[in-house]
Amino acid sequence: MVVFRYLYAPLYFFGFVGGATAIVSSDSSPAWLLVLVIAAIGTSLAAEHIAPFENQWNSSHGDGGRDVLHALVNEGSLVAMVLLLPLIASLVPWESAWPTTLPLWADAAIAIVLLDLGITLAHFASHRVSFLWRFHAVHHSVRHMYGFNGLLKVPIR
Repeated sequence: MVVFRYLYAPLYFFGFVGGATAIVSSDSSPAWLLVLVIAAIGTSLAAEHIAPFENQWNSSHGDGGRDVLHALVNEGSLVAMVLLLPLIASLVPWESAWPTTLPLWADAAIAIVLLDLGITLAHFASHRVSFLWRFHAVHHSVRHMYGFNGLLKVPIR
């Protein structure tokens, strides 16, 4: 079990990011990305039952329905936005500022750093700006963390 705790995150990250990179860089249908995301979510939820942070978090606390509904709405809206990205990008009237000559691994590394920076700054602001805190406080209302409620948030954020 100790080995699982140490190897899960790097294998998960490199396995699914590597899989997505292979799909994007090949002639595979982008629909395989949806299959990969579903597999990643399933793997993550299974891992939480195999090696939870706290064993009692595996038992029901009566909030499963709420958490599944939040996951479907919040994560569903994120998936919808990702699917809309090509359309949104086609509507931009100027040429992309993103470098076009970098190898895929460099594109992915830059994207990860920029995305993580944006998420970190948004989270920091959510704790410091009272207007944003009102929305963000929902995220901190959970009593035990697991996959469906770890991202609990108001959908408009």
